[in-house]
Amino acid sequence: MKTVNIYEAKTHLSRLVDDAAHGQPFVIARAGKPLVKVTMIEGNPPRRLGFLEGQADIPDDFDDIGADPIRALFEGGDPA
Repeated sequence: MKTVNIYEAKTHLSRLVDDAAHGQPFVIARAGKPLVKVTMIEGNPPRRLGFLEGQADIPDDFDDIGADPIRALFEGGDPA
């Protein structure tokens, strides 16, 4: 397993985290003494889709709300 010092970890954190996420864990050390081990999280990542499900009602005509006044603004008609 790869060991990096804190300075190297700060400098290359993005690359090191990508490597860890692809199954290549590493250890961060200070003065040559291991402090922490960085590994990927096992299992499925939490899903964010549907986190508000059941908490809001969206009308069926949501995409058409205000369409006539907006169209009138573009076409030069009366927006009211």
